[in-house]
Amino acid sequence: MMQREGFEASHACQIARVSRAGFYRHYEQHEPRQADVALRDLIQKIALENRFYGYRRVTAELQHRGAVVNHKRVLRLMRADNLLVVRKQRFVFTTDSQHDYAVYSNLAPHLNLTAIDQLWVADITYVRLREEFLYLAIVMDAYSRKVVGWELGEDLRAELALGALNLKAAANLSFEQRSS
Repeated sequence: MMQREGFEASHACQIARVSRAGFYRHYEQHEPRQADVALRDLIQKIALENRFYGYRRVTAELQHRGAVVNHKRVLRLMRADNLLVVRKQRFVFTTDSQHDYAVYSNLAPHLNLTAIDQLWVADITYVRLREEFLYLAIVMDAYSRKVVGWELGEDLRAELALGALNLKAAANLSFEQRSS
């Protein structure tokens, strides 16, 4: 019999006038996800501290920290969060510096911004909720430091960043329509 905070589950269900089956059904739906979120948070902290740790080393570190977890669960969670480490391979030259195309330098560090909408910067981060993670893409004006577009999503696909960029274009379009 499950016991929490000094009550047996059956006694608590009687007091709350809830069926035991309903209680356990609700518990089974939410408790494992909450445990997964806490574990995912710890996995992400370990992955940030040790960038080159794969799922085996992360599992060992979790077990060293007292978490009861096996490597298959860690692999599943790391794969879902896109935290798997790409294996080191021999150095391959991917840049052909001897090409005939024009080379454009990064002008952003040398810009002297005097007004809004001259330079936009972007970033992506994650937001931890009780039972899941969401990803937030932001486009910000570098001069005014105002957010000009943002998008919230459940995964890190290209549509997330494009949604943040398109939000600014949609806002400009609706403003032009209102002023006409």
